Amino acid sequence: MGPGTICPWRGPLPCQVWTWIEPVVASTQVATSLYDAGLLLVVKASFGVEAFSNHSTSLSPRGAQEDQQQKAISNFYIIYNLVMGLTPLLSAYGLGWLSDRYHRKISICVPLLGFLLCRLGLLLKVLLDWPVEVLYGAAALNGLCGGFSAFWSGVMALGSLGSSEGRRSLRLILIDLILGLAGFCGSMASGHLFKQMTGHSRQGLVLTTCSVSCAACALFYSLLVLKVPESTAKASKAVDMVSGTTGSYRTLDPDQPDKESVVEHPPPPGKAKPKETIIALLFVGAIIYDLAVVGTVDVMPLFVLREPLSWNQVQVGYGMAAGYTIFITSFLGVLVFSRCFRDTTMIMIGMVSFGSGALLLAFVKETYMFYIARAVMLFALIPITTIRSAMSKLIKDSSYGKVFVILQLSLALTGVVTSTMYNELYQLTMEKFVGTCFALSSFLSFLAIIPIGIVASKQASWLQYGDSAES
Repeated sequence: MGPGTICPWRGPLPCQVWTWIEPVVASTQVATSLYDAGLLLVVKASFGVEAFSNHSTSLSPRGAQEDQQQKAISNFYIIYNLVMGLTPLLSAYGLGWLSDRYHRKISICVPLLGFLLCRLGLLLKVLLDWPVEVLYGAAALNGLCGGFSAFWSGVMALGSLGSSEGRRSLRLILIDLILGLAGFCGSMASGHLFKQMTGHSRQGLVLTTCSVSCAACALFYSLLVLKVPESTAKASKAVDMVSGTTGSYRTLDPDQPDKESVVEHPPPPGKAKPKETIIALLFVGAIIYDLAVVGTVDVMPLFVLREPLSWNQVQVGYGMAAGYTIFITSFLGVLVFSRCFRDTTMIMIGMVSFGSGALLLAFVKETYMFYIARAVMLFALIPITTIRSAMSKLIKDSSYGKVFVILQLSLALTGVVTSTMYNELYQLTMEKFVGTCFALSSFLSFLAIIPIGIVASKQASWLQYGDSAES
């Protein structure tokens, strides 16, 4: 497979266009960003009517009604996130195994069917004015089809297959960039689309219809157009000091030539299989960091709806769009940093970026302060993407589906626990210090640097041994 698969704009052969996963990612993410904004606003509208009707005869202050509405929304998201996070455990690994054994598109097409059914659930809720509890069933259908865990594992597998090791980090962050740009566009439009229909029973109809349409386009494209790329990995690779892989942890510089002349020397008995240690530490770092990110992302929509920000529908859309700009800045960060730093250094830069932004977010009082905090998080996407890239260099391409889905399920499971914990913590602290959750996320983000630092130190010792063996 030529460079056209690695960098789509350079592809010399038109047939290689059909191996690009980017159109599926873009259409799916537009549908998801519209759905996420629509879900929040529909749930808020539903509980808002109930709250005002239940207190129509009372003289409770507006602040008390808003607090009750916030708790109702938070309780809804606790159950919703539990369903969304736990149900993929029943099917995602099986889909990853099937994709490795039979066809790569299995772990993409089946989750896309679940996405479509989930968005249809929200459309029917808006159209028929069903109770919000119906959305739990829609989330269950999504999860039973593999959910985001299976889908993103399939996307990462196809992206890894169509790229060389030297450019894999850039290839995967490029896919994330497409994801972010699509999410940005969807979020910017979401608030305006939500307001197109007036009246409680029909508000959000245009938005949910657009979400369903984009999800359907992604499914049909993946079924009828998308082709699986052939692996671009070389049959014989130069040896790295980590389990015989090329350039796995020495550098991410795509311009550094492979050292074909290096002779393989077996490591000493005490360092027989460093690969497993590195993978385990990368897993630990990814999970701890994901705890911080998921907690912040889950609480942020609730945070912006109440005082001191009290955003409306359009502002909510703009705020979500601001979150997607990190996909652009993270891509530019990998593009620049990969010329100078190793994987581990880039991962730690991203963790520091997010931790600093979360700490600033804890003290936000005005809208401009919120956007400043989001700007500090400009490299927040680098860690997880770079960890995936690093893992792909340590495993065989025939195991991509299983390994990526295990990582994604681990992140999803810890995300469910984090979501529940953070929503409960938010309810307990929103009257005292509403930024408690963000401060905790900042601490976890800095804590995640420890296992990555251990990887960096061990990496240096293994490379030192390799250099002495070579001499």
